[in-house]
Amino acid sequence: MQVSVETLEGLQRRVTVELPAEQVNQAVEKKLQEIAKTVRLDGFRPGKVPLSVVRQRFGQSARQEAWGDLIQHSYYDAITQEGLRPAGDPSIDDIKDEGEGFAYVANIEVMPEIKINKMDTASVEIIEAEVTDADVDTMIDKLRQQRATFDTVERAAADGDQVAISFVGKVDGEEFEGGAAESVPLVLGSGSMIEGFEAGILGASAGDERTVDVTFPEDYQAEHLAGKPAVFDITVQSVAEQILPEVDEDFVKAFGIEDGDVDSFRKDIRDNMERELIQKVKQKNKEAVMDVLLEQHEMDVPSAMVDDEAKRMMEETKQNMQQQGAAQPGFELPIDLFKEQAERRVKLGMLVSEIMSQNSLTPSDERIRETVELYASSYEKPEEVIEWYYGSPERLDPVKNLVLEDQVYDLLREEMQVENKTSSFDELSA
Repeated sequence: MQVSVETLEGLQRRVTVELPAEQVNQAVEKKLQEIAKTVRLDGFRPGKVPLSVVRQRFGQSARQEAWGDLIQHSYYDAITQEGLRPAGDPSIDDIKDEGEGFAYVANIEVMPEIKINKMDTASVEIIEAEVTDADVDTMIDKLRQQRATFDTVERAAADGDQVAISFVGKVDGEEFEGGAAESVPLVLGSGSMIEGFEAGILGASAGDERTVDVTFPEDYQAEHLAGKPAVFDITVQSVAEQILPEVDEDFVKAFGIEDGDVDSFRKDIRDNMERELIQKVKQKNKEAVMDVLLEQHEMDVPSAMVDDEAKRMMEETKQNMQQQGAAQPGFELPIDLFKEQAERRVKLGMLVSEIMSQNSLTPSDERIRETVELYASSYEKPEEVIEWYYGSPERLDPVKNLVLEDQVYDLLREEMQVENKTSSFDELSA
């Protein structure tokens, strides 16, 4: 077997494989003998058809079948011989079988050679944050607003009031589909309408009429309205003041605190917020470290791997949208939407895997347990969740992978120059 490798652009390789005629003929003869054992022809008993007849009738098809076997076996021998690491299946073309030998070309992408650079000169911004009493107060106020009631008042509408309105919208002087409604409840300041709409109602009383000029955002979901100026004629039918519930025993019990104790309620709120904050800070800091890792390593990645990851992301997004009722079955998304993020994931995955390998990292049992307990802490019966995870090795595999990634993050963070930045719960939740 003779093998030659031509380096093309990036990670593309053109591998030419040549096999001697004797090897081809042996493969063809083997195929003919296999056919002879099972072929049925008039005038011959099964398995007794002379090989010369089989060769005459099935010679060409046997030769083509032999090509497949020859390519399959010789391809793996060829890439092993040349020390190539393909990133996916080959594309076979230029097959030649001219009597003196057999040849074909395997077009492949190879895995890049990865060299992990020293990271001691790279700097990364690391976030620090904690839950304060003021954060807990703000969260409780949000919970109160979720259970607010509204009482009709005889005064001008202010921020936070609920108004009932009817409106007609026009673009270029013409009403547009979906631009009119009757008796719509709207909380001023909620941001549920396009910018400028709610502000135009502030100060209006029941029975007042307002004309509001707005401009639809450039990325508005209705493409025929995106970026266009519009005029809304609005009639205010009523104004209602928001009444927030007191944080008392009844309010607290509504959130599952059976004894109705306000201090227990605040502690429960804080515990949930701290769990959420730990996850957000960890995710933000991990992303920051991984961004620096990517910046410090310029490398090509196999397009086949990027395409596969983009397809996986696309299918996952479609499935999520269908489950949430945001799309109908059978709709399509352009795969180009996912290419950039897919390339980042593939590149990052290769770098992280190489760091794991070079440092012989294995998942720490202690950190696996900590991670499982953190997951379980948000459930009513955490001990049952922990037992479920440890009930099967397969259930722990995703946790182990996450712990390995965290260990890579710790290793990189220790090597980098760290700049600490204080943040808040609200900033990280925005």
